[in-house]
Amino acid sequence: MEVGMLPISASKRGKLLAAGYTSLHSISRASASQLATDIEVSQDEACEILKYASQTSALDPSIGNSNTSNLYGGQTAWTMLNEEKFNTRITTSCVDLDNILGGGITCKEVTELGGVPGIGKTQIGIQLAVNVQIPLEYGGLGGKAIYIDTEGSFMVERVLQIAEACIEDMSEYSHHFHNNVQDCEVKMHPNSILENIFYFRVCSYTEQIALVNYLDKFIEEHKDVKIIIIDSVTFHFRQDFEDMALRTRLLNEMALKLMKLARKFCSAVVLLNQVTTKYIEGSYQLTLALGDSWSHSCTNRIILFWNGDERHAYIDKSPSLKSASAAYSVTTRGIRNSNSSCKRIKMV
Repeated sequence: MEVGMLPISASKRGKLLAAGYTSLHSISRASASQLATDIEVSQDEACEILKYASQTSALDPSIGNSNTSNLYGGQTAWTMLNEEKFNTRITTSCVDLDNILGGGITCKEVTELGGVPGIGKTQIGIQLAVNVQIPLEYGGLGGKAIYIDTEGSFMVERVLQIAEACIEDMSEYSHHFHNNVQDCEVKMHPNSILENIFYFRVCSYTEQIALVNYLDKFIEEHKDVKIIIIDSVTFHFRQDFEDMALRTRLLNEMALKLMKLARKFCSAVVLLNQVTTKYIEGSYQLTLALGDSWSHSCTNRIILFWNGDERHAYIDKSPSLKSASAAYSVTTRGIRNSNSSCKRIKMV
């Protein structure tokens, strides 16, 4: 984390992060008076921080100059098209949902899933944290997961339950991938799945921002992380914010960092979101939280909703997927096809 390199007190570092100054580049763009106002310090202290930021950047030109380095990372549209064809995906364990997603949650992209309480957001998050570990020989990625819990809803017992079901499913279908009986034996153990999920509990928006800034270094040290899940991205940003412009800036900077992480490490980023009410055309309607500007921060936006007694997922926004919906169920084994889908398959 770049701000952590400054030779200033921990309280001032905390104030910088809380005000949205998460990089040396963002600090250097501010004037002394603006910085002093934003982090509530004297003008002299602000000047000192600006001086330290300038000196630290000069010592290591690679710090804070990501904009410059990106100028040398240009690629043709043809290359981008071919890369998209080979983008890897993480199955949701629901065939119908995978179908509308083009095979699952796409790596190198930020996907937002939002819905009302009880719709199964956390269940989908846990399912993805398990499924990302399905070995390559079974059609998976053989990766690891980062799970950032802001609400305290992560249940390790539930993770174990879904992990056991995942291994049972692989054992059941292993003959499709291997001819040799011995090769059909699944060598994964539920405990190893739990060991490959890196769990972080954050209790404030400043902790959340600091952790997102730290992820680059963490993933460099812990290879094969193929999914980052934040459950939920919303929670700490819906409380104690009088300055909405500051909130928007913090969210936009965090979203940008997450996009860069997704591209750099070929990982999927999944952001679970809550709902709020919005006055639209004369009535209050449910919509995903954090406002209109936030809706542009993700590559894909999926809205989860109830249709009678059945859970549905609807692709609300995506540059590559058409709008469509699919039913899904939350079962003791994890996310699966809905009961109505199973009935239709049996009838066919």
